Amino acid sequence: MTVHFIGAGPGDPELITVKGLRLIQSCPVCLYAGSLVPETVVAAAPEGARVVDTAPMTLDQIVAEMEAARERGQDVARVHSGDPSLYGAIAEQIRRLKALGIPYDVTPGVPAFAAAAAALGQELTIPEVAQTVILTRTAMKSSAMPPGEDLDTLGRTGATLAVHLSVRNLLEVQRRLIPHYGADCPVVVAYRVGWPDQLFIHATLETLRDRVRAEKITRTALILVGPALAETDFRDSALYDGAHPHILRPKRSA
Repeated sequence: MTVHFIGAGPGDPELITVKGLRLIQSCPVCLYAGSLVPETVVAAAPEGARVVDTAPMTLDQIVAEMEAARERGQDVARVHSGDPSLYGAIAEQIRRLKALGIPYDVTPGVPAFAAAAAALGQELTIPEVAQTVILTRTAMKSSAMPPGEDLDTLGRTGATLAVHLSVRNLLEVQRRLIPHYGADCPVVVAYRVGWPDQLFIHATLETLRDRVRAEKITRTALILVGPALAETDFRDSALYDGAHPHILRPKRSA
């Protein structure tokens, strides 16, 4: 018996790995985060499977379901949104499973920032503009941010920021980032990426809060910040530059 943590992607039921879908189709128990994982994904569970929405459940109740599955000798598909390594709360579940001696594995999924960039037709790492992407969040009612990971510190890098779980904390985002990026820095708020009602709000750091409030968005949104989001005047990368030889494209002799 194994508990399979599976990243279901951001919402589009086709943005799941072949392996992840195969596991859902084969497991007699499917535990899924119903607030973020569409039912069309878990509809692939086999006929007669125990399919449980864990959104209203506590950690103890979720682990109890896994223990019960072990007693029955049944594999569990534990389905999370996006990629479970990012804000997936799998660490605490894994800690419990290790203590109970229950085997587990993890199948990655498409993270929201990657799905948002794809939907926008956008590269987040532009030559000589931004070569770093920082995935972070802000602290509100959740656990505090560790020292050195606040937006003020991260904003000093000038990197492309993907700020999760912060659409209700936009005043703080503006206060911390405008001194580093400028009020006119481009921002994209990606709401429910991959769902039928997905929405992209294009703004600047200065207009961010007003634009989001006008759309009445309060959850399930990712904030992308950085000059790479709007830069068009940049040099080509060296990857395909004929004047830049590499191991797969050796320099030709004269």
